Amino acid sequence: MENFLVSSYDYKLPEGLIAKYPASPRDLAKLLVYDRKKDKIIHTVFKNILDFTGESTFIFNNTKVIKARIFGKKESGGKIELLLNRPYKNGYLVYIRGKVKAGSKLYFDNGLMAEVKELLEDGSRIVSFKLKVESEKCKALDFLELINILEKIGHVPLPPYIKREDEQIDELEYQSIFAKKEGAVAAPTASLHFTDELLKKIKEKYFLTLHVGAGTFKPVEVKDIRKHKMHSEFYEIPECTAKILDSNKEIVAVGTTVTRTVEYYAREKKLSGECDLFLHPQNPPIRVNHLLTNFHLPKSTLIMLVASFIGRIKTLEIYKEAIEKKYRFYSYGDAMLII
Repeated sequence: MENFLVSSYDYKLPEGLIAKYPASPRDLAKLLVYDRKKDKIIHTVFKNILDFTGESTFIFNNTKVIKARIFGKKESGGKIELLLNRPYKNGYLVYIRGKVKAGSKLYFDNGLMAEVKELLEDGSRIVSFKLKVESEKCKALDFLELINILEKIGHVPLPPYIKREDEQIDELEYQSIFAKKEGAVAAPTASLHFTDELLKKIKEKYFLTLHVGAGTFKPVEVKDIRKHKMHSEFYEIPECTAKILDSNKEIVAVGTTVTRTVEYYAREKKLSGECDLFLHPQNPPIRVNHLLTNFHLPKSTLIMLVASFIGRIKTLEIYKEAIEKKYRFYSYGDAMLII
């Protein structure tokens, strides 16, 4: 039963081990390798990763982080902060810091305005975005038009545990070098360690897209993790990638987002849709052979995903050793490879 108690996935992390900036260069981050067959931990640096993956095929997430955080004002003049999450129904799902009600209008730079359509119970809001073009006329915006405006006025949506404002360095560093398809509001962080040089050395690599949403930071609020309702995120798998997934080739899933997408496809065989798969010790992987990931928040669905590969007790043992060895944690932190 302990494996299903959210409290059983807790650990204490010294504040100083939360990475506020990335390693430089990217591939000099630390890498903890756990060999399941030998039950052995190896400490190395990320640029040596290919020494441990053999002839495995790498699967990457090519989603691109958008400048989803914007600051504006209410009609009353009060300040407001909005985080775009994703397109939703006939509008957009967002999080708003500041009190609003249905019908509220919010104003941002460059003529961008938002109208609050609905307040949802989970704290998110549905809004529509429009652009003020002349006098009182407004133009409805499609997703690409909205992204273009956000690129000019928005901020990089750093995770809440990186307790600083975004800087120019984040526009480059909080993005993988192969980011292509815009739509994520959080980076697939295991990808952040790859350099052009390292990527060229990988013989077989394929891509898929899962747009990481703000739900990735949503806490598990039930005592029994099996009752947790997982957030959903849009994904798309090219046919060439699906062929690899349908084969018996050994694959390295680069990150939890790739893992969830591959495992969802292995169960549903759909090339696109909404992925809401929750991996944990009672729902282990059936297709991914090797997992590359960062170190995750206590009591999060992400640490539970790691436990779906190696069990809760071993996961916590490894995290304890990583803390003792002064690994850096979370989005800009060091990495872990399970083989």
